[in-house]
Amino acid sequence: MTTPASGAVPHNSGYAARVLRDAFSQRAARLGLAWVALLLVLAVFAPFIANSHPLLLSENGRWHSPLLASLTAGDVTLLIAFACLVVLIIRQPRFRHALAIFVGVLALAAVLSYAFIEPPRLVNYETWRQAEAAGQYDWVIRAPIPYSPQDYQRDEGYTGLEAPLEADQRTHLFGTDENGADVLSRMIHASRIALGIGFVATGIAMLIGIIIGGLMGYFSGVVDIIGMRLVEIFEAIPTLFLLLTFVAFFGRSLYMLMVIIGITSWSGYARYVRAEFLKLRKQDYVQAAIACGLPLPSILFRHMLPNGIAPVLVGASFGVASAILAEAVLSFLGLGLVGDPSWGQMLNQSILSSKFNWWMAFFPGGAIFLTVFAYNMMGEALRDAIDPHLRRESV
Repeated sequence: MTTPASGAVPHNSGYAARVLRDAFSQRAARLGLAWVALLLVLAVFAPFIANSHPLLLSENGRWHSPLLASLTAGDVTLLIAFACLVVLIIRQPRFRHALAIFVGVLALAAVLSYAFIEPPRLVNYETWRQAEAAGQYDWVIRAPIPYSPQDYQRDEGYTGLEAPLEADQRTHLFGTDENGADVLSRMIHASRIALGIGFVATGIAMLIGIIIGGLMGYFSGVVDIIGMRLVEIFEAIPTLFLLLTFVAFFGRSLYMLMVIIGITSWSGYARYVRAEFLKLRKQDYVQAAIACGLPLPSILFRHMLPNGIAPVLVGASFGVASAILAEAVLSFLGLGLVGDPSWGQMLNQSILSSKFNWWMAFFPGGAIFLTVFAYNMMGEALRDAIDPHLRRESV
């Protein structure tokens, strides 16, 4: 029995798998993926990295964790989803099985978390610092960044915009914002908003685009004509002005931003899928599936989609970057989320006072730039891996 040579592509590996392997063999794509993975880890473990609640403390010989008691249902859901994702990456089941397991675990974790977890509604961050200063605890273990994103440190007197390492009694590596909150803590927690709106909005757009584009490409004719007119209508809608209108009439909501960005950006994915399905529908394996009497969903999404998904992945990488930029622009204009930290919201504070606050521009602006640049690098690598005329040899 012969074994395949090292580096050879297995004969049963799909087209999308080969494209991903070729794309992420490039150094730029790996760097972009590493940055996104770092943001994902920071977003999931943000309560354990930046929090005013002690991780663990001992009082009169008894120890407990105020941080665990303060976790919200969203925090627990993210932790369970991340653990499930790590297990699936290690076990590497078939893609559709992995997707079904992940969606099921995520839904179950969300339902149970929001049903049984109810953190305190009123939080006084100063209590822990004052009790520690009074010597009430035997010992205290704090988070690496001992400040929550909404901790304005009123017990320290006047706190406002302070440059990095400017305060004498406190250590703020990235400075503080106009309310006295630690910028580094807010940036770490804001990564949740950036990744969440990027992935969810792009997921909604991909789902709609794949379904409509698949039907257009498979049936062609009248279905294709009607679908293309629908695509042209949605491409003519200015997403930013639509977001501004909805915010003005219905208020600021993260979920509303996700849905609006998703339902206004699916047309590009529909075009990609339509073009691939027009090419694939005459292939022998598709004709064989039709002759065997397989149901339409099985033909479209089990047999045709895996061989036509690669161009959609390219658009998805750029779509995530566009969604992040759209949310940052709204927050910069002062029309973003209220209370929750956002990179665009912090960027807006760089010009609020009479002088330019460089740290409020450099750190949030750098995070936006690096995140968008990382997705663009991955998108470029995927495009090069798909198009043989653009493919570059890996260094």
